Amino acid sequence: MVHWGIRIFSAIAVFISVSVTVGAQWPSYPTPDVPRDPKGVPVLTGPPPRTADGKVDFSGVWNAGRGRRGGGAGGGGAAAPAGGAAAPAAGAAAQGGGAQAAGGAAGRGAGGAGGGGGRGRGPQPCMPNPDGTFNSAFFEVAGNANCLPPMQQWAQDLKKKRMADNSKDNPDVWCLPIGLMQYHNHPQPSQIVQTKNLMLITYESNYGLRYVYLDGRPAPNNDPQPWWFGYSRGRWEGNDTLVVETTHFNSEERASWHDVNGTPWSDQLKMTERFTRPTFGLLQVDVTIDDPKVFAKPFTVRVYRNLLVDQEMIEFICNENEQSTDHIPKPGQPGLPAAPPPAK
Repeated sequence: MVHWGIRIFSAIAVFISVSVTVGAQWPSYPTPDVPRDPKGVPVLTGPPPRTADGKVDFSGVWNAGRGRRGGGAGGGGAAAPAGGAAAPAAGAAAQGGGAQAAGGAAGRGAGGAGGGGGRGRGPQPCMPNPDGTFNSAFFEVAGNANCLPPMQQWAQDLKKKRMADNSKDNPDVWCLPIGLMQYHNHPQPSQIVQTKNLMLITYESNYGLRYVYLDGRPAPNNDPQPWWFGYSRGRWEGNDTLVVETTHFNSEERASWHDVNGTPWSDQLKMTERFTRPTFGLLQVDVTIDDPKVFAKPFTVRVYRNLLVDQEMIEFICNENEQSTDHIPKPGQPGLPAAPPPAK
C-alpha cells in the first residue's frame, strides 16, 4: 500500500526542489499596481489596496505563510495584527533541500505555526493565540489535535481509522476537491478575483474553483444537492473585513476531511471565515468551525497567506499521468473509496 502522502508530499517536493527553475518553465510578468522601491523590489508592508467604494481588495495570488514559489516576493516580512500570533515572513522560502525540505514543510503544517501538526511527534501542549484562536496546519485543522474541542465518538473513531489507513482516502489522493481548510493550508497557491457581487477563489491544488456570492443572497432552502466547496455567501463589516458564511457541504466520507489526518465534518457544518488584509502583502483568514454533530462547541482557527508577486498560477491537472492510486486497494468502485460495489 502506498503511503497517504504520495500526492501531498509529491506536490510539496516538486515545488520546493524545482523552485529555482520554475521561472524558466512558466511565464513571468510583473504584477501590476504593486508598490515598489527605487530598485523595483516590491514593498508589501504598506496599506492594502481598495476598490472604488473603499472596500479592501483581496485580489491576488496568495501562498501559504511559510514561503514563496520560485522568484522573490520581496518586501520582507509582513507584520501580524496586534494581539495575534506573529505572521510568517513573506519571503521565508526553503529553496532546494529536496525531500528533507518537503518533509519538514509538511510535518510542520504548511500555512500555520501550531505545534503538533505533524505526525510522529507525540502529544504536544495546546498553545492558543492570546485571542483564543488556533493557528491552523495542513495535518491538523487546529494545529494540534489537543486544541480540538471534544469530538463525538463516531467522529473520533473515523479519524482514528483514517490515520490508521495512512490517510489513503483523503480526497487529495483521489484527485477530488479537498476541504476548505486543507486548501487554506495547502503549500500550492490560490488566487482571489474580487468583483462587486462575486469573489472567485481558484486553488492550484486539484484545480479547485470556489464561488463566494457578495450580492446579499440567503442560503438556499430548497434542499439542494450539497457542494464539495459548500455554498458561500459574503457580507462586509465596515470596509476592512469580509465575513463569508458557508453551509451545505458534501458530507460523504470521501469528501469530509478538514485536514490530512482526517478530522471529519457532518452535514451540519457551518464555516464562518473572516477575511482581512492587514498589509499589502498579508492575508489573514480567521475561520470559525461550528458542527454540533462532530464537536462539543465551535472553535476558531487562523491562517496567514502571503502575496505572490510577479508570478502566475500553474495549471494543475491531477488526473494527468496519475498513478498513485493504482497501488491502493479499492474497496468499492475503482477510484471511489467507500463507494458501494456496482449492482449485479
